[in-house]
Amino acid sequence: MTYCVGLLLKAGMVLLSDTRTNAGLDNIATYRKMFTFVTPGERAIVIMTAGSLSVTQTALARLSEAAEDPDADETRSILRAPSMLAVAEMVGATLADVTAEISEKMERMHQSASASLIVAGQRKGRPMRMFLVYPEGNFIEATEDTPYLQIGEHKYGKPILDRVITPETTLADAEKAVLLSMDSTLRSNLSVGMPLDLAVIEEGGLEIARRRRIEASDPHFARMSHAWSDALRDAFQKIEGV
Repeated sequence: MTYCVGLLLKAGMVLLSDTRTNAGLDNIATYRKMFTFVTPGERAIVIMTAGSLSVTQTALARLSEAAEDPDADETRSILRAPSMLAVAEMVGATLADVTAEISEKMERMHQSASASLIVAGQRKGRPMRMFLVYPEGNFIEATEDTPYLQIGEHKYGKPILDRVITPETTLADAEKAVLLSMDSTLRSNLSVGMPLDLAVIEEGGLEIARRRRIEASDPHFARMSHAWSDALRDAFQKIEGV
């Protein structure tokens, strides 16, 4: 299992993923689930993955190979697509093809495999956009009414986002919100684990303005986690019962 979250704000986008992958309690590993594709000054794209590792790695390998191919045109390379909508459609088609191919093989062993992705970014001269891509290749988009998307084990980290995130939220507060959202998930589900990958894209910046790997020993994250726990306990004690 995993947890990835992306916020779409007026000031930019903030994205966070964990790195834990497990196939049983005795088979836990760390794999990167955040991938960036950048042409500085022209476009910046982040893709986060959740689900079957074989599906996500195969899909990202195909997308990366096409992005690096100098002969790939705008119908094959996400670094040449004319818009973020075209990027989402390309990613969706790739994910659907890979899911179908691997599922066909897995069905022989009475198993299944699927994955979902968050695709976020901006192309020069166009607005920032963020999409949640489903295994079938279809997708939904973040909006002003719901300015965030989640994949994986999302239920524990959702309440804080519902309460504090609006399109006007600053990037600094957005970073704090996604980290506390992740902290709630880490505390409630052992299938989500450190280290974490954080990325920030500023509106119009067309690059990764900030990228950070947060290890389990990170003192800043530990202080934030403890402060959040203390604040929740204090607030609980101050609220009168019915």
